[in-house]
Amino acid sequence: MHRFLLAGGLLLSAALIAPVVARADDRDHQERRYYDRDARDYHSWNGDEDRAYRAYLQEQHRDYRDFHRVKRDQQREYFRWRHEHPNNTLFKIEIR
Repeated sequence: MHRFLLAGGLLLSAALIAPVVARADDRDHQERRYYDRDARDYHSWNGDEDRAYRAYLQEQHRDYRDFHRVKRDQQREYFRWRHEHPNNTLFKIEIR
């Protein structure tokens, strides 16, 4: 009888914890939006925006840090740079 109570308690714990873990995982994969005060627009953080951010960091000779952890002044610098470098000029590949 003691084993059934222990097993039942473990199953109940797993059932209560599973939705919390699933929700945390969804939050990690959720697309974030950042407001650019200077340009008065939103930037959706997705794969393209992340590639542009990495190109910006490389151009500025900076180490990678998650964008949401960077200070607001640095975010504003990136947004200014981003508006000067639209998608079509960032990733040109020349084939010769």
